[in-house]
Parts: sequence; C-alpha cells; structure tokens
Amino acid sequence: MMNISAGVLHKNNYVVECWDRWVRSKTGRILRERKRPVLKWRDGFQNIVVTTGLNILLDSTIKTGVSSPAWYVGLKGMGSMVAADTMASHGGWSELTPYSDSTRPAYTPGTISSGSVDNSASKAVFNINGSSTIYGCFLANNSTKGGTTGTLYGGGDFGSSRAVVNGDTLNVTVTLTQTSA
Repeated sequence: MMNISAGVLHKNNYVVECWDRWVRSKTGRILRERKRPVLKWRDGFQNIVVTTGLNILLDSTIKTGVSSPAWYVGLKGMGSMVAADTMASHGGWSELTPYSDSTRPAYTPGTISSGSVDNSASKAVFNINGSSTIYGCFLANNSTKGGTTGTLYGGGDFGSSRAVVNGDTLNVTVTLTQTSA
C-alpha cells in the first residue's frame, strides 16, 4: 500500500501603501491639499493563519457550508501574533484605531482564481486622523473598531514599524492563497 502525504498551504500576503495628500510645513502643519497624493511608503508581509481562522475554513467548507458574511481589515500594534490568538484573547498585541472611519474597513474579495483571491479592486482604506506607529494588520469577521468579538483569521507584521500621521491614507491589499503542500 502506498502512503501519500499531502496538505494545504495557506499563504496570505498583505501590502500596505501610505499616501499623503497634504502639503505640510516643516513643523508638520497642513498647508493645503496636493493635486495628486504622494506615496510615502509601501510595505508588506506574509501572515500567520491562527487556529480560529483554520477552524472557520474547515467549518465553512467541509462541515456546515456556512461562512461568515463578511471579513474586515484591522491595524495592529507592537507584538507578535501566535496561533492561539483570538479576537477575545491576544495578549501579545493590540488593535490600533488612529483612523476616522467608524468601523474596520471591509475586505471585499474579487474573483477566486487558481486558488487565490484578493481585494485589489476594492482595497481596505484607512483615513488616518492621528499620529501612530503601525506594526501590521489582521483579518477578522467583525467590523467593530477596537472590538474583541468575532473570529480572528490571522495577521502579521511589517519587517519594521511604520509611522502614520493625521491626513495619511492607508490602502491595504490582502491576497489569500491556498495551494497543495
């Protein structure tokens, strides 16, 4: 009898762009709006899919066929995400909320093709309204800004932290891929 070993690899990439639409004085005071926003920085990372994220994939595809109606992107602070993290319990990191939107922006996936889907046609947008240091992002199925309920799918960190200031706009693209391992 032949023993075949196979699996599924979940590879998820986040790309974050920080745009500045304001001309500022040397002290950082906003003087006027630019005709075209300027890209301040672009960074990305591959994320960890936490256990609750893996469980919801199995439940929605194999067991019940019922999935969460929507997913949302959040910003995370300093600290590492680990497989045991949930939205209710993630002591190693915190959610950052320096943006004017009343909820986390929606993750709006496009067409699934070749085992991959992304939101490049409808990026998650954060309108920054304060100074902060962003360490990474996460995906959860609850839109509550700063909330601790719902399912945490996963997230991760940039190679180094990134500063944002009032008036910046963050555009986040998340690509979710599943391949045979």
